[in-house]
Amino acid sequence: MKEIGGYIEFESYNGTIYHEGAVALNCGRNCLAYLIEANNIKKIRLPYFLCASVRNVCVKYGVEITFYTIGADLRPVVDFELREDEWLYIVNYYGQLSNDEAAAYKSKYDRVIFDNAQAYFQPPVEDIDTIYTCRKFFGVPDGGFLFTDKRLSRELPFDESFERIHYIMGRFERTAGEFYKESSDNNRSFADAPIRRMSRLTENLLRSFDYDRIISRRTDNFAFLHERLSGINRLSLTVPQGAFMYPFYLENGAEVRKRLQQMKIFVPTLWNDVFDYRDRNSLEGDYTENILPLPIDQRYDIGDMEMILSALEPK
Repeated sequence: MKEIGGYIEFESYNGTIYHEGAVALNCGRNCLAYLIEANNIKKIRLPYFLCASVRNVCVKYGVEITFYTIGADLRPVVDFELREDEWLYIVNYYGQLSNDEAAAYKSKYDRVIFDNAQAYFQPPVEDIDTIYTCRKFFGVPDGGFLFTDKRLSRELPFDESFERIHYIMGRFERTAGEFYKESSDNNRSFADAPIRRMSRLTENLLRSFDYDRIISRRTDNFAFLHERLSGINRLSLTVPQGAFMYPFYLENGAEVRKRLQQMKIFVPTLWNDVFDYRDRNSLEGDYTENILPLPIDQRYDIGDMEMILSALEPK
């Protein structure tokens, strides 16, 4: 029976989810797991420049992995043909690949999975399996979206998030450092998480956001940094709508990252596990070490971007 009365729970929101109509799952990596199961994927070709979580999903489900390299333009080096029944996994790094390019890969290879984990606001291309993840863009504890025409035959239960959201609420009232370990533990918990539907709590939160404001703020911040840094940034970039982060590539990026951290400007390393497969002299190793993904999200304005620019100046 429905409960009536008692204490009031978390408010329910009635806004529209940005990816309305997609398959809503508990995390981005399980969007890939969903595709592996739905398409009976046995072989996949992944870029070396990639988060370990994607490789781990493939290993978990017994998928045979072959790797490929990317070029300085953050695009696949297309010097191969897919094997029979092999799938091509393409990462849209920092939202730099256009949908026309995605369609061209689909036309050439057919069995393509497009990873838009860093391009949440880039719409999917028709007939291309496309993955989005929520935690890179919003203060939610989990969540991923998948566009695909395939459906699993089995019914998926809802996930639950009420025990995961503590570190997000904590940072709202205190500092990030106090809850960093809890955040990391939450991230690691998805390694063994079964495929489930997105939790009702996360879906509800996603209905509360002002997406127009978020897109505008992210785009403006990225464009501002790009205008000031493009002359010394060794990456050639376009300005995506609702950008993820601003990738600033310097020869001494690793040293600058440490200096920024001392000034409480936290810039992640994406991704250290690349060194399990590539050495530091490879392009992937160089990019991992020296690309600074500068924060440009909706929490910040142009004044904050000025502070980042000031911190980047040699002292």
